[in-house]
Amino acid sequence: MVRTMIIEENGGPEVLKLVDWPVGEPGPGEIRIRHAAIGLNFIDVYQRTGLYKLELPHALGMEAAGVVEAVGEGVTHLKPGDRAAYAANPPGAYTEARVMPAALVCPLPDEISFEEAAAVMLQGLTVEYLFHRIVPLRAGDTVLFHAAAGGVGKIACQWARSEGITLIGTAGTEEKCLEAKALGAAHTINYRKEDFVARVREITRGKGVDAVMDGVGKDTFAASLDCLRPVGMMISFGNASGPVPPVNLLDLAAKGSLQVTRTTLFTFLADPARCQSMAKRLYGKVTSGEVKVQIGQRYPLEQVADAHRALEARETTGSTVLTL
Repeated sequence: MVRTMIIEENGGPEVLKLVDWPVGEPGPGEIRIRHAAIGLNFIDVYQRTGLYKLELPHALGMEAAGVVEAVGEGVTHLKPGDRAAYAANPPGAYTEARVMPAALVCPLPDEISFEEAAAVMLQGLTVEYLFHRIVPLRAGDTVLFHAAAGGVGKIACQWARSEGITLIGTAGTEEKCLEAKALGAAHTINYRKEDFVARVREITRGKGVDAVMDGVGKDTFAASLDCLRPVGMMISFGNASGPVPPVNLLDLAAKGSLQVTRTTLFTFLADPARCQSMAKRLYGKVTSGEVKVQIGQRYPLEQVADAHRALEARETTGSTVLTL
């Protein structure tokens, strides 16, 4: 039995419950991993509230890092004693140890700490697919990235700089704008003080951006379409402010034959070979120093409800790590 944070019903942070949970032995294609650090992400909130449905009771958490304790039949890329990290389905990372599918667990280089890995796997792999798996982006291209001082945004700012891509970042305070700028955003917009559509048009001299990367959702989606160049790509990858309303396809035509996609990281990670390839590229960015992991706050596992409250109130900066 291991300490595990579960939910038995959907609701606010108060539904999170610490219990003793069975672990068991790994079967074919599985591993058992002992966690050293756990990552917190907005998808955890979506699952807790019921926006993303889980069969209850269920443990939450999508990413962690630790040491492999045991491997099942057929597992060849990991062995007991290996350092490893993951961002993967099914949820269940809010625990001291777990059995899970091995294919999406990635060997972790010694140069990256457990806390860094737990802080960067889900967000970093998200940035990897945003920049490399959806639409060809090259040096000299321009993207608009909302919530540029959040966990994903801080990685995106650094990633864009390392690729020679001009990133325009939005944030809600001058302090957060300065943080994004320091990490690599070419331009920042305080959306509480400025009309971000007008500023994007001014920055791009009326051309618009090649892509918008939007994890905010309802509050930013519609206006973001007006920031795109003709045939530009609108990438919606989150719902921090609520789900995006239905989109009229004729509006996309009228605004310049725009492209729109709603992505999830786990679609891209479902292919084991692609998952491992994405992780290697992310690790390379971290070990080279091109991406520095920004851990803004740490909470013990038993205080994860407080971490959820802070995340929902947009009081966090960078990544949040749960400690054991």
